[in-house]
Amino acid sequence: RAGAEVLGLEQFEFGHVRGGSQDHSRIIRLSYHTPAYVRLAKQAYAAWRELEEDSGEPLIRTTGGLDLFPYGGRIPINDYTQSMDAEAVKYEVLPAGEVEHRYPQFSLEPDVVSLFQAQSGIVPAAKCNAAHLRMAKSHGAHVIENAPVTDIRTKNGTIEISAGGSRFSCEKLVIAAGAWTNTALEHFGEHLPLEISQEQVIYYNSPVIADFMPDRFPIWIWMDEPCFYGFPVYGEAGPKVSQDVGGNFVTNDKRSFEPDPAITSRIERFLEQVLPGVPGPQIYTKTCLYTLTPDRDFVIDSLPHQTNVFVAVGAGHAFKFASLFGKILAELALDGRTLSDVSTFKIDRPVLQMQNPPRSYMI
Repeated sequence: RAGAEVLGLEQFEFGHVRGGSQDHSRIIRLSYHTPAYVRLAKQAYAAWRELEEDSGEPLIRTTGGLDLFPYGGRIPINDYTQSMDAEAVKYEVLPAGEVEHRYPQFSLEPDVVSLFQAQSGIVPAAKCNAAHLRMAKSHGAHVIENAPVTDIRTKNGTIEISAGGSRFSCEKLVIAAGAWTNTALEHFGEHLPLEISQEQVIYYNSPVIADFMPDRFPIWIWMDEPCFYGFPVYGEAGPKVSQDVGGNFVTNDKRSFEPDPAITSRIERFLEQVLPGVPGPQIYTKTCLYTLTPDRDFVIDSLPHQTNVFVAVGAGHAFKFASLFGKILAELALDGRTLSDVSTFKIDRPVLQMQNPPRSYMI
């Protein structure tokens, strides 16, 4: 909408792997624990369709999705069914035997109950990032890589930024910096109680690889603590598996790119019990960073005392919303309001004002 008036600054090279928004695949789904999230997910699907139409490139891969709830687990199924009912989203509740009939790759205890939602699937992270950049440029935006921000200051309502050895000025600023959010907010005397965890995903060369192709196997989430999730074959020659918030807490400048054997061990013990056909030689293991708010809700808001500065934090589960978040942030910057309900994601909500807030990362 703002065309050539838009400038994007990336501190590293485009397509880098230091944050949490690269790799081949992320889950996209309509099954969520509150009606507000289900509504937002519907809007996310629409935003991705707009990008597909704009770029002329198909992006979302529909596979169907299973949320698997073990008996006595930490995540209640009713939160999901009631939220989807409230938003008229169709789903099926399946007993373990029906899941194993449809997807014999699973080996489930009889008391596992699952939700199947047909529209779930894969949002291809690297392809979507590239499409966003390509279309931004085609609409006139300027984007600069290897331009770390070293200073931000305001002067007579104008924001002045030093980055990559150059100086820029702007009327509105959007900060979408992931694990570097507080580094950017320091320039405004602000700080959020964020924790950064180092997570990892593993691709396996399954001995029965044909069973895990996207037309035969869905995305899935094990809804308990620990929480595991996975994908059919996509982008690499084997299925992908991870543990949600299973890694150690780190800082963005002292993280490691080395796999954690403890996470690998937990994943493989789980797979031996539930998806015994997945384990095989590892194709590779990839690390990434989660930037976690205490309540695991997003931040999408302006700074209370600097209303021309907008902040977005994804809380380690936001890539499925990336295209929508861009639209929302553009609306906030250009119109001062958005048609999407982001009231839950205020930057000054009580839990973000606490020095040592209670933390709950299960969603």
